[in-house]
Amino acid sequence: MADRFANGGVRGSGNRDRDRASLPDAAVMKVSPRSAPAAADRIGFGIGSVVAAVSLFSIVDVTAKWLGQAYEPVQIVFFQALFGLIPIAMFVWRSGGLSSLRTQRPFAHLLRGMLLFATVLLFFTALRGLPLAEAVAVTLTAPLFVTALSSPLLGEAVGVRRWAAVMIGLVGALIMVRPGTEAFRPEVLLVLTAALMFALAMLLTRRLTRTETNVALVTYTTVIAGLASLPFAVLAWQAPSSGDLGLFAVVGIGGGSGAYLVVVAYRNAPAAVVAPFDYTKLIWASIFGWMLWQESPEPAVWIGAAIVAAAGVYITRREMALGRRAREAAAASGTTPR
Repeated sequence: MADRFANGGVRGSGNRDRDRASLPDAAVMKVSPRSAPAAADRIGFGIGSVVAAVSLFSIVDVTAKWLGQAYEPVQIVFFQALFGLIPIAMFVWRSGGLSSLRTQRPFAHLLRGMLLFATVLLFFTALRGLPLAEAVAVTLTAPLFVTALSSPLLGEAVGVRRWAAVMIGLVGALIMVRPGTEAFRPEVLLVLTAALMFALAMLLTRRLTRTETNVALVTYTTVIAGLASLPFAVLAWQAPSSGDLGLFAVVGIGGGSGAYLVVVAYRNAPAAVVAPFDYTKLIWASIFGWMLWQESPEPAVWIGAAIVAAAGVYITRREMALGRRAREAAAASGTTPR
């Protein structure tokens, strides 16, 4: 989840026309029966983009955990925001320059930025005491929180099937967390809180994408996180060595570059195709955790994570199916779906 203030909110947003300038030409081609091979190529390109993004985000998580052994989490957040501005500047340039940053909702951006700042700070703090794979596994609960909260906070209708998926997913989370047992780790509560903060930010994002561009969401969140972390980073400041400064750069540039790749992925392939690949981050986390810290997740973590991931994939596919039906019904009636 170390990527969250760079990545948060770009999935499935509605600004397809407004963000076309930031995408390859293939991403905005119209699909016809004759162009089916080209469409298949774009889907493959989208899958490749999300796999590359997840790989980068996994490297960011690993690097943040490594740095957390010597630096306070808030200092890592600050450097992630600082170096993250490098790829984001390219993102802004490709999206039409500063005009792409115009906003009608400055206070909503501020709230969203603070939520994602809290998300990353809590996750980095938890990484100091949790195995990497276990921390990443618990972050998979975020889509469950998004679905559960979308009804009371946004007034969205959530059907019985999705509520059932949420409940099953939460059972999986309990299997991972194992409260009341000797295997319970208090740091897990930090990750669960981070997942909840991220879910709240994503619900706010659903409102913002009606008027704001993806590049504005990513840019303002990164700037706000950097400013929010600055005074605390100064208080906890420890001068980094040249080698560690390079690792801080990996955290920031990797997160920012991954965010751009996620945008490309979701513009080239349907969310139902792309989203499941996000869960491969657990595999990466397990590999890196074993290689660097000899960490090996317990069977309960794998079982719980599999249940949570299955519930998340089902929710994504169900929402895509419902959205497709709504568009087809709107097309038949000549209205615009909301």
